[in-house]
Amino acid sequence: MKLILAPMEGVVDYKMRQLLTDIGGYDRCVTEFIRVSAQPVPKKVFLRLCPELEHGGRTQAGVPVYVQLLGGCPDLMAKSAVIGASSGALGIDLNFGCPAKTVNRRDGGSVLLQYPRRIESIVEAVRQSVDSAIPVCAKIRLGFDSADLLPEIVGRIAAAGANELCIHARTRLDGYKPPAHWQHISGIQRPEKMELIVNGEIWSSMDALEAQHQSACKSLMLGRGALARPDLARIIRSHLEAGDEQDWQSFSWPEVATWVERFFNQQDSGNHRYIGNRTKQWLGYLRKNYVGAEQLFHQIKKLKDRNEIATMIKRHRSQIEKMSSLSFAHSLDPTKSFEELSIHTYSKRSRKIVGIPSAA
Repeated sequence: MKLILAPMEGVVDYKMRQLLTDIGGYDRCVTEFIRVSAQPVPKKVFLRLCPELEHGGRTQAGVPVYVQLLGGCPDLMAKSAVIGASSGALGIDLNFGCPAKTVNRRDGGSVLLQYPRRIESIVEAVRQSVDSAIPVCAKIRLGFDSADLLPEIVGRIAAAGANELCIHARTRLDGYKPPAHWQHISGIQRPEKMELIVNGEIWSSMDALEAQHQSACKSLMLGRGALARPDLARIIRSHLEAGDEQDWQSFSWPEVATWVERFFNQQDSGNHRYIGNRTKQWLGYLRKNYVGAEQLFHQIKKLKDRNEIATMIKRHRSQIEKMSSLSFAHSLDPTKSFEELSIHTYSKRSRKIVGIPSAA
């Protein structure tokens, strides 16, 4: 089973890739799409959107990063792939799944699902242009407005020489509305040399298990679920892979809040025009699973000053760690009230958070 971090435009940039792969569980990441329009993409654009290329094409945690291209011209896509490969990309991913209207109007993304032969020609051109040692992968949806063309699309991508194909189990018309229709993937004839990967509505280990069962795919791509539960990949590995010696204990909110503070201090406080925007965006996803994220979001949502945001996050963490320590102490001595416990000194080591780096 492979677990891949999805390429989410405007969300999973190299900073978020670094954070999530530091937490662990991922076999690979894919960049946000790099648009190919009037000319081949220059090297400087690859380096800007994928700084990992200057470090062997891997995140700080050593996880490989593939670059994703989006466009409708086979020749320009192929030439861009060559530049990406020569810049150090460990793999090339092709986006045929983006449902955004602005992208589709410019002949990119899921609009191409209406034309299986065009998809085949793009994949073939890219595959033939780069070294055979460099994987070429594609990402699609079930179809544009139905899954009727899915078998043909999959067959043509396989015939063009792709190594892997990730299928988001919704059509372009579905957008991101639940549910994901994993079952449509299971009926597809499995290509001999191309692995199929399922994506869509995987928020928990139970979702992962059901997605595998309904799609008949072993490997998974995680998108919004990875942002809503940052240790989701670790949870899935622990629950689904036989042979793990120790189950992964899911992060509590105090543990997640430590990563939020680290993310803000290290990654989201440099540009004075956008200070805190990515942190607030991330909290928007975290609110799905953590009440504390809802509280912190409302505490900082109107703040724009770096020091004010940093102080509020630190204060929030201090409050929840105190409550966590009191809860632990109360479990040791239920005869005492929280008021009585609060005037005694309890070691912070009683609720030690293991494996989380300093946020400073």
